Amino acid sequence: MRTADGRVGTIRNIVWDVDGTLFDTYPAIARAFRAGLRELGTDAPLARIVELARESLGYCTATLAQAHHLDRALLEATVARHYERTTPEDQPPFPGVRAVCEAVRTVGGRNLIVTHRGPKGTAELLSASGLAEYFSDIITRADEFPRKPDPAAFRAIVARNGLRPGETLAIGDRDIDVLAARAAGLVTCFFGPIDPGLGADLAITDFADLAPLLVADA
Repeated sequence: MRTADGRVGTIRNIVWDVDGTLFDTYPAIARAFRAGLRELGTDAPLARIVELARESLGYCTATLAQAHHLDRALLEATVARHYERTTPEDQPPFPGVRAVCEAVRTVGGRNLIVTHRGPKGTAELLSASGLAEYFSDIITRADEFPRKPDPAAFRAIVARNGLRPGETLAIGDRDIDVLAARAAGLVTCFFGPIDPGLGADLAITDFADLAPLLVADA
């Protein structure tokens, strides 16, 4: 773990991303894309699909449709049908997530979510993993805020929960998460093996690094 200036102040609240941050969903998403491609008579490596999906599902669909000369709407519908067969159990929370959520609750803070995922899929993942009780507010695609890196959703969730931005950490696995949170004045944390070099306040690959920091600083 590193910090941009060598330290992070008191963090009481965390705003989480869902896909690739709270839950390890990209492998299941990639399998659904690959099944859809194969049904339509073509194929692509799982690693390539994961790379595209990390940008966004729309970008992944558009790129694969163009590369394989497929109708985008048809590919999207075919992939969606395969993904509907994926269970929440196939998309588990990352190791250490529960401990961090518990640490936030222990110091009297709040866990919140800002995600591009829809409300139904988000609720299913939280319920299946037993994590729903930890989250006091959630903004999803259905709330129709501008998509990240626009900071509007972060500003809204901070305002309606009366949070102090300097005590609120936003965690995400993409550059748009860091950019949106920074623009909203939050402390930023990049989660993942490949740091995009945006100078997030924290960069971690293991949530075990984060829980002790929250407890110690509170």
